[in-house]
Amino acid sequence: MGSEQPADVTAVREGTVAEYIREMGPTWVAGAIAAGPATIASLVTAGALFGYDLLWVVVLSAVAGALAQYLATRLGLLTEDGIVAVVEEYLGEWWAWLLVADVVLAAGVAQLVIMKTVATVSGTITGIDARAWGVVWALVLAAGLAGRGYRFVELVAKVLVVAIVLAFLASLAVVPVDPGAAAAGLVPSVPPGGAIVSAAILGGAVHITLITMQSYTMRAREWTRAEYGLATFDVGASMLAAFGVYSLAIFLVTASVLESGDLTPVAAADALGPLVGERARLLFLLGLWGAAVSTLGGNTVVPPYLLADKLGWGTSIADDRYRGLVAAVALLSALGAFIPGAVIGQLVLVLAVGTVGTPFAIAVVLYLLNSGAVPEPTSTPANLGGLALLAVTGVLATNFVREQVTAGLTPLSGVVLAVAVVILLATVGLGVKFGRAAAG
Repeated sequence: MGSEQPADVTAVREGTVAEYIREMGPTWVAGAIAAGPATIASLVTAGALFGYDLLWVVVLSAVAGALAQYLATRLGLLTEDGIVAVVEEYLGEWWAWLLVADVVLAAGVAQLVIMKTVATVSGTITGIDARAWGVVWALVLAAGLAGRGYRFVELVAKVLVVAIVLAFLASLAVVPVDPGAAAAGLVPSVPPGGAIVSAAILGGAVHITLITMQSYTMRAREWTRAEYGLATFDVGASMLAAFGVYSLAIFLVTASVLESGDLTPVAAADALGPLVGERARLLFLLGLWGAAVSTLGGNTVVPPYLLADKLGWGTSIADDRYRGLVAAVALLSALGAFIPGAVIGQLVLVLAVGTVGTPFAIAVVLYLLNSGAVPEPTSTPANLGGLALLAVTGVLATNFVREQVTAGLTPLSGVVLAVAVVILLATVGLGVKFGRAAAG
């Protein structure tokens, strides 16, 4: 097919829907990470604090997440290479290392907190100590991911994402929703105190780990530009449809019933019991468990993908060095189950660290899509959408940093601020570099 296919063909032009459903997969891994406990925490907080008022943000997050993955997909298909290798070739080694460091920091922090969430939920369901569950899940990850490779990750992602969507839809079915209030929530407005929560919801859908991993999951499936239509369908089915329904169901359940914004995801599940019945509690808890497990598996392979690409190693388990990286990340994640403190604040930190690095990743993708890295021009609507994403994520990052600084500088907020400054300078520098290249 190659260059004979228009660059921005979007969904079902070739093949049938049934064929696409059988072959889709890579974006479901990204969707599994997006549909995680940090996203649930932000949705629970939004629904419990503001009722239906932020429903429009939930809808927007699915659209923004799909757009971000589409741009990353386009870059991966047209370059047919990993994003780190493309950055190194067209921007330079320093830029490549900065991208790797950005992703490893965001994904590494997320890995520990997500493991804590998985272990906590597993302990709540079974009554077994959460720390023991942390060790068990680390061993399961190492055996499954390092032993069976990408196809195992994709299969688990597909199964768990479908299962958690169904679980949350089932819990929604036993919760009374006010259709009139929900419709009013589709009108854009931000209630007092709602800006940070809105940022967290959007930050869960548009995240540096999701954007950067896309080229590697597509390479694992050996997709090229010949699969452009299939890849676009994959993005729509996963991020726009499945993730969108998942987010809507969680938000509507909490907005309809809960009245405390201080609830953790686990406590939100427990609170549903006396309010609307034990069935809703169990379904919500099972959905949370599935979301945490799916996110943990997908997130584990992100740092190894980028590190292996930068070091010139293979990005599949056929290369023992890559296999070793996956096993190391999986086993080290057990430490997350031993982290003290309330998980809800730590989940907010995960979103904060990731959100700070996301504008740089979007800027890199846009730069490469409009440079000699790709053989075909990117359409004006796609570029405008990308710039809108860059602006939105930039505002989100600024809000998170401002909140950290306003609360008073601590070692933790100091690290977040330092990372934010470096990333901001790099993003501005990338814009200057692109401007000079365009002018020359």
